[in-house]
Amino acid sequence: MRINDDLSKPVIIHASKLDWVASPSAGVDRRMLFRIGAEVARATSIVRYAPGSAFPRHTHGGGEEIVVLEGTFQDEHGDYPAGSYFRNPPGTSHVPASKDGCTIFVRLWQFRDEDRNQVVRQPGEGQQVAPRPGASNVSVLFDDGHEEVRLEDWRPGEIVSLANARGLEFFVLSGGLTIGGETLQPQGWGRLPAGVDLKATVGPQGAKIWVKEAPLLHPDVCRLPG
Repeated sequence: MRINDDLSKPVIIHASKLDWVASPSAGVDRRMLFRIGAEVARATSIVRYAPGSAFPRHTHGGGEEIVVLEGTFQDEHGDYPAGSYFRNPPGTSHVPASKDGCTIFVRLWQFRDEDRNQVVRQPGEGQQVAPRPGASNVSVLFDDGHEEVRLEDWRPGEIVSLANARGLEFFVLSGGLTIGGETLQPQGWGRLPAGVDLKATVGPQGAKIWVKEAPLLHPDVCRLPG
């Protein structure tokens, strides 16, 4: 399966309008944003867990990166309420579940082979840095020199510009913004190749944005099996 696999082209997806697709585990559904592969795939998705649902234990051969959007995501290591961010590097394993149901944004098989950083940020955690023009708050969730991941709060009505030297991916957590005539609401997702800068007009409610600055596919990305 291949979905939005041409990394040389800008992509904007209104994910909240996509149909949910059932996964192999009962009660776990997905909205697929990017995918290369079958069930084991290089993928970016929104995943919804019904109350009481779980995935069988599995090992992250290519790493897993998650933002909890709604509810509480759980595994044997703890609870992760909405606003949590974590990175499970290659070689880690767990049994993901949700007692009361949850929705997450997840990226699979997109880690560098040498990235072994286990990171957990509970809501509100992260390194506070000076906000860019148009932003009121910026928190760095992860930065290893190869990629930087941030949460940014953008002020209502502002025009926010992001230079893009490496590659850029973003996800609207709340509020809204307009980019090139496209108005994105929560669960709006975009990906821009290096050299295509982002210029957004923030909506009247402001916006909270998850932003990753990194190559869209690392040169040393973990190899998919087969």
